[in-house]
Amino acid sequence: MAVQYIILLSRQGKVRLAKWFLTLSLKEKSKIVKDVSTLVLGRRTKMCNFLEYKESKVVYRRYASLFFIAGIDSSDNELITLETIHRYVEQMDRYYGNVCELDIIFNFQKAYYILDELLLAGELQESSKRDVLRRISQQDALEEAEGDEEKFSRLMPYISQLPGLTSYDGSGLPVPGSGSSSTSFSSGRGRSAGSRVATSREEYYG
Repeated sequence: MAVQYIILLSRQGKVRLAKWFLTLSLKEKSKIVKDVSTLVLGRRTKMCNFLEYKESKVVYRRYASLFFIAGIDSSDNELITLETIHRYVEQMDRYYGNVCELDIIFNFQKAYYILDELLLAGELQESSKRDVLRRISQQDALEEAEGDEEKFSRLMPYISQLPGLTSYDGSGLPVPGSGSSSTSFSSGRGRSAGSRVATSREEYYG
């Protein structure tokens, strides 16, 4: 069984996610989205979740305000496709925490990550919910590490201008008091200030 495409459609007919496992032109994809959206949105609640479209089948299921639509071959099993859709919804619900349409709108890349971990070339590659979530968590940790490194690289020009923070250790962090611009009371301005204090004391005590 191979899924040809996955489409997440709102009740207003807006596409929230579209993943294609076939090589099609943009015109063909737009035609499929338009036709399938019209077919699914025009069906009543108690109607069957399977319908035929040209030489393929369309399997869909509604969750809250979203329709999860999958296109499969005419010889594929519709019930397995429904289970695959439900597994995808469960994965997103665990990751987002009671997933809703807004989560997919503002964090759509995460929805694609989860789908890529679940399906490969339209085939179910990982059925373990724990493994999928673990890999997504690893991706999140990698993104956070890259983001922190990017922030530090942006601050580097400003950090290098601070007095006493001109030297860096092997980890890239500044070492306080190791630069040539650091002020020491044993030399330079520090010594002249100390001598002025000593002179003022001698003058005071006679």
